[in-house]
Amino acid sequence: MAAVATLALALGTGPAFAASTANLAATQAGKVTNDTVKLELRQDGVLHVKETVTFEGSPPTRKLVDRTRYDDGNDRLYQVANFKGDGTLAGDSITLKGSGTATLEYDVKGAVTPLADVQELRWYAVGGWSVPVDEAKVEVSGPARLQNLSCFAGVLTSAIGCTSASPDHTGTTAEFEQQQMGPDEVLTVVIGYPAGATKGGPILERRFELSNAFTLNTVTGGALAGLLVLLLGGIGLLYWTRGRDARVVSHESGSLNAIENGHFAPPDGVRPGQIGTLMDEQADVIDVTATIVDLAVRGYIRIDEQPRQAYDSPDWMLVRLPSAPLNALMPYEQALYGAIFDGRDAVLLSHLQGTFASKLGEVRDALYRDVVTQGWFARRPDTVRTRWTTFGVLLIVAGVLATVALAWFTTYGLLGLALIIAGAAMAVGGQYMPAKTSKGAGALAHTLGFREYLASGDIGGDIPPAQRVELFSRYLPYAVIFDSVDRWARVVSSINGNGRQADNLYWYHGPAEWDLSKFAASMRTFTMTTSGAISATRQFRSL
Repeated sequence: MAAVATLALALGTGPAFAASTANLAATQAGKVTNDTVKLELRQDGVLHVKETVTFEGSPPTRKLVDRTRYDDGNDRLYQVANFKGDGTLAGDSITLKGSGTATLEYDVKGAVTPLADVQELRWYAVGGWSVPVDEAKVEVSGPARLQNLSCFAGVLTSAIGCTSASPDHTGTTAEFEQQQMGPDEVLTVVIGYPAGATKGGPILERRFELSNAFTLNTVTGGALAGLLVLLLGGIGLLYWTRGRDARVVSHESGSLNAIENGHFAPPDGVRPGQIGTLMDEQADVIDVTATIVDLAVRGYIRIDEQPRQAYDSPDWMLVRLPSAPLNALMPYEQALYGAIFDGRDAVLLSHLQGTFASKLGEVRDALYRDVVTQGWFARRPDTVRTRWTTFGVLLIVAGVLATVALAWFTTYGLLGLALIIAGAAMAVGGQYMPAKTSKGAGALAHTLGFREYLASGDIGGDIPPAQRVELFSRYLPYAVIFDSVDRWARVVSSINGNGRQADNLYWYHGPAEWDLSKFAASMRTFTMTTSGAISATRQFRSL
């Protein structure tokens, strides 16, 4: 029965017991019995503070108000300096020392706000203590007579008035009082002085908010307008450089064959590898493939298709012809010829790796140098693209860094975005910046006319039969560039010197039981396999 009564008593007094426990904990933690503060506002705007604290229990701590919201974009800072007395200041926290009584002294900057016709002093004179405060008193003196005064007690944003607030008989000193403040509660005093009484003013720090970081104003709007002008100027530059090509091509357009006095004579003497670089301003896979075929039809290489079983991969032997005049080759052709054979007399296409792969970079460089030597470009296209792209990427990186910095510290984040957009436009537009000279544009026009001729139905019916195989074979490397290999391979396979089907060409040999009826399929596979082998190397992998 006694146990039941005890349990009932415990249940019935539960809330009261909890409250009693909380009060006991507060008592054990201590309290501030009195906090007396004297504030002196000086003419330089600095608020000098002398504070005497009487407390019970262990030394309490106080958290000073060092930052409040000022407006939509800024925080107001209160800077505490010259701290001394019976305590330590770490950041915005004061920890008292000793027992019973402590005296503190420090200065506060940023507590004065100039308004239309007055200066307002607002300071959170007492509060932020870790323990309750029984009584708080504040005395404020300044450099001029008081215009108005008020005070608030409670949480930091409280609008509840304090216990009492009054000026003295001279009108230059105000006294404030507050009874029974809880932990972390604040006594805020507000005094008005005549305008110009001090030189003080608020200390503001921009508050980072994403919406404010990218504000559209006169500066950012002007920068974006300038970016638009820059982009339009870039479009105009592209039109001028690329439009010149279009104007020349339009003026000199028309089908153009490559026969003079019954002999093959490509327009402007342009060779297949040169045509590819001239047309797309890139020295790439197809240009090298077409050059290999061109070296074969011109008598420098023989291509021998290897026999294979049903499931074997196709392969070809490239054979060097010892009687070929190598000194007649152009530098990029010599670089490719050396990369293929590298001291060998023959090599399987499937074995083109190692030194071949390492020397393909020399072939590309030679092709780019060649189009400058021919006078088709004032500068190497790859160098122009790299320069513009690099500058664009650097501008993007600078824009990213500027955007972060401007967005964090100012409202001009849009300026950084403008740099990013300009850099991206420059990096992308740089791919189109290589410009042909007038000579290069004319050569392009003639090249396109030759492509139109190869795409037409006329296959040169007036050419003597004995010359057709060689002539049409000379067309074939250009057909590789113009993506019409199938058609011209069929043309070549349909005619030989005697007008009859043959087993081989002078530059292309097939395996046993192979004849020219299979040449079109063989040639299509050869060009695809060669391009694949080249693109698998490091220098051409990205193309």
